[in-house]
Amino acid sequence: MSQTALKQEQASQTHVKVTPRPHAYIIKNDAEAIEVAKRVATEIAKEAAVRDRERRLPRAELDLFSSSGLWGITVPKEYGGAFVANKTLAEVISIISEADPSIGQIPQNHLYMVEGLRLDGTEFQKKFFFDLVLKGVRFGNAFSEIGTKNVNDVQTRLKPTEGGYLLTGKKFYSSGALLADWVPVVAKDEYDNTIVAFVEKGAKGLTIIDDWSSFGQRTTASGTTILDNIFIPAEYVLPHHLAFDRPTVMGPVAQIIQAAVDTGIARAAFKDTLYFVRNHTRPWIDTELEHGYDDPHTIKDIGDLQIRIHATEALLSRAGDFIDRAQIEANEETVAAASIAVAEAKVLSTETALLAGSKLFELAGTRSTLGEFNLDRHWRNARTHTLHDPVRWKYHAVGNYSLNGVNPPRHPWI
Repeated sequence: MSQTALKQEQASQTHVKVTPRPHAYIIKNDAEAIEVAKRVATEIAKEAAVRDRERRLPRAELDLFSSSGLWGITVPKEYGGAFVANKTLAEVISIISEADPSIGQIPQNHLYMVEGLRLDGTEFQKKFFFDLVLKGVRFGNAFSEIGTKNVNDVQTRLKPTEGGYLLTGKKFYSSGALLADWVPVVAKDEYDNTIVAFVEKGAKGLTIIDDWSSFGQRTTASGTTILDNIFIPAEYVLPHHLAFDRPTVMGPVAQIIQAAVDTGIARAAFKDTLYFVRNHTRPWIDTELEHGYDDPHTIKDIGDLQIRIHATEALLSRAGDFIDRAQIEANEETVAAASIAVAEAKVLSTETALLAGSKLFELAGTRSTLGEFNLDRHWRNARTHTLHDPVRWKYHAVGNYSLNGVNPPRHPWI
């Protein structure tokens, strides 16, 4: 057996064994969601820098996160969830991402699928999967592929067979799949429609490989998923194309979570900048200042960063309100407005996270680059995560909407 095949076999055998976890707490409202997120963030922040340095997967931390009930806060009220406002969802993800953005990113596709089930799941699927989510079951993802024409060129196939379907393909960027209980897989059916097949961890033919090697977001386990003729019962197949055949908030929900992760990264970088400048940075030799934090140029740049972070938070909250309205009354106008509002937040969160990660070193000085502090993780995380869905196209969408009245396209990337 080749080394690659052996590694794949070992990975498959390792992850068949799923240790039962206690049922998650059920969060009742928005205020409780924020309170719980702050408590969880305090714990997962403790070794975030160490996990990044060692590329150590956050197994215990993820169990804490999902058992807290935060992965179930968007389950509709009629199925037992809190169905929190979207600005609350964004704030929860921002809080967690400030503590550790790898952990903040991992539930992105879980929450995306909760919304997908809300929009287009059968009654069986809603009852079955929402119950699992409220118990603390985690969805990973196997959505993206590499080597194809574009992100929408999906080669993974779902073919009919007796009693259900067979699923075959290969995925990359499978964030969270390694530590998930179920792996939703984007594929094309026999009619070339986009579907999502829910694959339970341990299914025969499912192999998940921990081969994520990016310089940022190191502990999201966003590696390779191999799908080898996996049998899928018909009731585990979601007609995901329906979410984009009509106006829905599927895209804006996906994107506001991305923007929230970047907002958390910006906050974390800014927080460490303040600490380092206050405690370590020396004044420049052309001044007679006693402390580095008295430098007027430093003070000006700190003020600029603080304003940008507050502006990002305001746009994120505003975007959540737009999504709420579109969930209540989804039509071409409300969904387009929500997509544009989220795009604006995504642009600013991207630019602010990158700026904060870079300015940290400019303001803190050479000592801040030492490996013992691992402060470069903020910029690495920002640069890696903000490559999701390029902001240059969001500028275009916002401009075309404002100038020419052209609604943005309906897909998960806007």
